[in-house]
Amino acid sequence: MGLARLALNCHFSRQCFVTTGVCSNVIGIGCIVGFPGVLLPQLHVPGSAIKPSKEMESWIASVLAISMFFGNFMTPPIMDRLGRRIAHFSVTLPILTGWLATIFATNSEALLAGRILQGIGLGMMQPLRCALLGEYASPRHRGGFLATIALAQGFGILLVHTLGSYLSFQHTAAISLSFSLISLVITTYSPESPSWLATVGQYDKCREVFLWLRGKDETPELEKMIEASKQRTNDKKRFKDVLNVAQKKEFYKPVFLMFAVYIMMNFSGPILFATYSTVVLQLLMGPEIDAPFWMVAFDVQRLIFNTGAVYVINRTSRRTMMFATGALCAGSHLAQSGYIFAKSNQYLPFDSLWIPGILVSLQVLSFAVGMIPLPNVIAGEVYPLQYRSLAGCVSVVASSASIFLVLKTFPALIFSVGLQGVYLLHSGVISAGLVVVWFLLPETKGKTLQEIEECFRGKPFELEGGKELETLNRTEEEKMLDKC
Repeated sequence: MGLARLALNCHFSRQCFVTTGVCSNVIGIGCIVGFPGVLLPQLHVPGSAIKPSKEMESWIASVLAISMFFGNFMTPPIMDRLGRRIAHFSVTLPILTGWLATIFATNSEALLAGRILQGIGLGMMQPLRCALLGEYASPRHRGGFLATIALAQGFGILLVHTLGSYLSFQHTAAISLSFSLISLVITTYSPESPSWLATVGQYDKCREVFLWLRGKDETPELEKMIEASKQRTNDKKRFKDVLNVAQKKEFYKPVFLMFAVYIMMNFSGPILFATYSTVVLQLLMGPEIDAPFWMVAFDVQRLIFNTGAVYVINRTSRRTMMFATGALCAGSHLAQSGYIFAKSNQYLPFDSLWIPGILVSLQVLSFAVGMIPLPNVIAGEVYPLQYRSLAGCVSVVASSASIFLVLKTFPALIFSVGLQGVYLLHSGVISAGLVVVWFLLPETKGKTLQEIEECFRGKPFELEGGKELETLNRTEEEKMLDKC
């Protein structure tokens, strides 16, 4: 019994090792997302060598989403032809180059170029990170591992906001750069994804890596995955006949689902807080507050809630968490909109700083526990193996577009309808997204990726002749176990 537990812990620690490599890059991405929150205020300090215009400031904040869009389409060919590890290596190059451009920038154009490069890397990482953890992790731990993406990104935002409150943006950028270097080292010693090895016909290597990561208890999933991959190798129209692919339920249903989920995530508030945190807090809580202090305080709160989400997601159904946190998020937006309206029209019998503080805390709770980690969890589970990179790439387009829309329109909306109008609009978008999710999201907790794919398809994957997949004989399995 003791040896069995030791072996289980060994396999779990191997999955943790791979997850650490992914999350190191995600921490760096969190630093990228939160960087404008400390960069833009420093550019307004008297004596700053760089003085961007208001229009340039809005582009520095929002251009990330445009370059993300192009980065999204760079990852699938690399993932499919060269593998997940090479794709992960490729993500790091534009991110490192972008940080270096920021560190040595002498004008606003150089800062903009750095943000463009970082956005390309962020876009490349978006479809990759969920695919990596979804394919490496056991169904028992998959939800928790995928939830660490939100935790890592939240930590990156907290770190960059804290550092930027005391250090120059150049020193902050230099520290942020280190996380991509750490990821490079860990990825060097990580194995290739067993799912990708199966798709390219390296079945022996696939078994070896799968058993190294998961152990013998999950061998039925391994053999079913290999058999499905063997059957799919006869499909020569994988990417050539896009219309044929788009008509498959296991493709278009997850894509439409993730459109709604990604849009909800970005309208729930995290990207707005990370980029315009001081502006939002001063408009909501008053211009006299210590905005950097409250910014870091809410970042700490977000990180605590993200940590709790790792525990909760493994123990709660996906649908329950999505609707509970989605309703809380939409409600907190409405409450903040109502508070600002009542305060500006002097309808409140009394006012105190704790009222907006509690409302913001509820919003942070909703997106830290559900609206940020759940999209990563669901994206790592719902895409079919055969079209995983393509489906992920298409879905993330909605993420890039909604990020750009939120950030680029925020200054104009503040001027025209005020912060209360922004919150009211965002609440409506979140509510509409929940309606779509109600009809398209099945329960995925505890299911294998093959079972989830069959759920969207509506029937099990069949071999030629109409026979369902069967587990192969265990002689090969036993040989591979001996090697491991």
